Amino acid sequence: MAMVCLSDFEAHAKKYLPKMAWDFFAAGADDCSTRDENILAYKRIRFRPRVLRDVSMVDIRTKLLGTEISFPIGIAPTGFHQLAWPDGEKSTARAARAMNTCYIASTYSTCTLEEISEAAPGGLRWFQLYIYRNRAVSQQLVRRAEALGFQGLVLTADLPYTGKRRDDVRNGFRLPPHMKLKNLEGAFEVCKMSLLDPSVTWSDIHWLRSLTNLPIIVKGILTKEDAELAVRHGVEGIIVSNHGGRQLDGGPATIDALVEVVEAVQGRVEVYLDGGIRTGSNVLKALALGAKCVFVGRPALWGLAYKGEEGVQEVLRILQDEFRLSMALAG
Repeated sequence: MAMVCLSDFEAHAKKYLPKMAWDFFAAGADDCSTRDENILAYKRIRFRPRVLRDVSMVDIRTKLLGTEISFPIGIAPTGFHQLAWPDGEKSTARAARAMNTCYIASTYSTCTLEEISEAAPGGLRWFQLYIYRNRAVSQQLVRRAEALGFQGLVLTADLPYTGKRRDDVRNGFRLPPHMKLKNLEGAFEVCKMSLLDPSVTWSDIHWLRSLTNLPIIVKGILTKEDAELAVRHGVEGIIVSNHGGRQLDGGPATIDALVEVVEAVQGRVEVYLDGGIRTGSNVLKALALGAKCVFVGRPALWGLAYKGEEGVQEVLRILQDEFRLSMALAG
């Protein structure tokens, strides 16, 4: 079957992935209302297209903190890529480099930071960080990432505790015995999320600053109040995110929260968005409302489950082509 749009990849992944892996990737918290709203919210937004605008040349390049990428769609941090494809995050990193865009590698990768770096040397990579009760573990991860040439540090701020994902509870989700959280080997037992530090506050941005020269991007902001605090604490970027609807159920769709955040920061930091991006027209809507770039999570995993690196590239290429077409048709 020809893969024409992202829902084709979703259907393939649902059909061929083991149930436990599919349920883990698909999961939202509680009733999944925020997860689903991330997608539905885009359907309520309408364009005001202009015509006769000479769209013979459409330039879709952009820059993330000064580094040029080919189009404003990156790969969001998601865990456990080996559940979708044997090479896991190495394939994801290669695909992002081939498409000249940004890949945010998760702390919860099933490949080491070293393996990810070696797989795609020269690619634009950021590292997503959780802060643990044992600060030495987080400190070591930050220093490893910087030494390996990662170019940004993405602090996930919306996970003091893990949201209740019912299917994971029903399935008794755990990684298969041959898979490991490679970046945390020797630090903790696998999947002990309770080791996350729920006492983290804005003051910990200063602690991170003391560890690294990397720009700090805070992921998980949904309100103008937190956006203003992020600017005040000197971060370089914000990712408007609700963790794919996997944390607090009943919060806003990210596209609905975006305008408030963009207005609050007034161009002082770059604002990005993840959650619910399924078409190139979704990307255009996010950019029209003030995002500099969007990041996709689940669609990259569907691509990985389809054909590894090649499948991720195909997902990104479809989004790229749809985005370019939407820009042209909107004038």
